Amino acid sequence: MQITQNFDSGNIEVLTTDNAGNIRLNIRKDNNSDFYQWFHFRLSGAAGIDCKVTIENAAGAAYAEGWKNYRVCASYDRINWFRIDTEYNGKHLRWAFTPDEDAIYFAYFAPYSMDRHQDLIADAISSPLVRHHMLGQTLDGQDMDLLEITDSYHGGKKLNCWFIARQHPGESMAEWWMEGFLERLLDETDPVSRKLLETCRFFVVPNMNPDGSRRGHLRTNAAGANLNREWKDASMDRSPEVYLVREAMKTHGVDFHMDVHGDEALPYNFLAGYEGIPSLTKAQLNLFHLYQNHLVAVSPDFQKTHGYPISMPNSADLKKCTDYTAETFNCVAMTLEMPFKDNDDLPDDLFGWSPDRCVHLARGCIDALWAFHGELKAYCEQES
Repeated sequence: MQITQNFDSGNIEVLTTDNAGNIRLNIRKDNNSDFYQWFHFRLSGAAGIDCKVTIENAAGAAYAEGWKNYRVCASYDRINWFRIDTEYNGKHLRWAFTPDEDAIYFAYFAPYSMDRHQDLIADAISSPLVRHHMLGQTLDGQDMDLLEITDSYHGGKKLNCWFIARQHPGESMAEWWMEGFLERLLDETDPVSRKLLETCRFFVVPNMNPDGSRRGHLRTNAAGANLNREWKDASMDRSPEVYLVREAMKTHGVDFHMDVHGDEALPYNFLAGYEGIPSLTKAQLNLFHLYQNHLVAVSPDFQKTHGYPISMPNSADLKKCTDYTAETFNCVAMTLEMPFKDNDDLPDDLFGWSPDRCVHLARGCIDALWAFHGELKAYCEQES
């Protein structure tokens, strides 16, 4: 048997293996950081062997509570990812499996490779609705891609709607969501997308953290910076990804903003808002609640009961993206969280929360935006 991880988003350290199928592993920490939880590796030469896999350092992971009721993702072809029953005893993460084929991949969630990211960008650029901006480069020299999307046949002042994903690179569900979002938004036969593009200009960053994605990090970029704590004081030396996007926001303006993430512990889809920002108004907060209500109405995979505690007044952390954008641009901003596990309100025993379901939720987010864009437009016109 062999275990390898020297590929895009690979992460594992091999401690021991034996001919009886006992495999002991550790997850590697993010560079210059103590964060770890993302893993992705290939097991070769184990067809027909009863393998018993143990991740020894699971208890020290960034969100160890996330292992409770978690099931590992597995794939033979790197396209179809299924779930395997997994045990966490408070110290070790374990699963047993007998591969049918000579090579099988295991991952914390279905990976979204940088090659697939490049294909996503290239496919989007082929649309006449899209202008591509290369904002600059990351610390590892990768491109920071921004897609500007609108219907140029309809002029006048448009709402500037920003969607970014994968500030935390191990939250690969965020870019699967982006794939569904772009697919629908660029479908020129879709009536909802067509109408939105008449009145909205979309700015989309499908991957905020290319370096962390390729390196197999959970939460940080090449320098070990947690990008969702860099928004107030971003710099080209430490967090060029945030700095470049933030400057583009200042150039174009922001009326609506969604930051797409994944949550390790909570088995639900939910939104987090900006209740703690200093300049919060009732009208601004009401729009956030209105968007939530529309999303509940269009997607059975979304709910409002479970989520993060609501921030107290004036408790905002402007280092965080949603708080920063809501306060800086007086806009409607939110963080969308999806589960690493499953949606307990609508579980799927075979696949759990999956890439396909991320795609469907993204489509629902477009429906919700269409349902409330009139109120958003009225708010922006009043504020201007």
